Amino acid sequence: MSPKPTGHVRGNDLILTRTFRAPIDDVWTSVAKSENTARWFGSWEGDPSPGKIVRLQLLHERGQPWTNVTIEECEAPRRLVVTMKDDYGEWRIELTLTQTDDTTELRFVQHLSDRKLAGDVGPGWEYYLDMLVAAREGKALPSFEDYYPAQKAYYLEGA
Repeated sequence: MSPKPTGHVRGNDLILTRTFRAPIDDVWTSVAKSENTARWFGSWEGDPSPGKIVRLQLLHERGQPWTNVTIEECEAPRRLVVTMKDDYGEWRIELTLTQTDDTTELRFVQHLSDRKLAGDVGPGWEYYLDMLVAAREGKALPSFEDYYPAQKAYYLEGA
């Protein structure tokens, strides 16, 4: 059964959120510390300072390829902006964390060069963010086949 898509597209921005019952510093380590990102997305190596490039291994992609990621902004524990370039184009991604009481919201934004890309990209980020949730909760990781192509139409229709 396909999980219900949660994101939306505003202009050319793909926007998704996840909420965690945890302090902001704890959630930050899940999205910024290599041994934690390896559990749901990929491990990375290098200097994660603004203006620097780290190498990211996409552990859940076919062939587990490595890619370069430029750190545009890094304001721990609230904001991370990165860019990546691959065969499919340039990816600019913003993560913003906000804590209210004992809850932290992660807001994910990818700036799309073409809104039509949301049909392919949206389900992928739903999958990865649900992987983050599962990894943090110690649950079984979801299967990409449950997200794509089942969620493609949702994102093509404008989400």
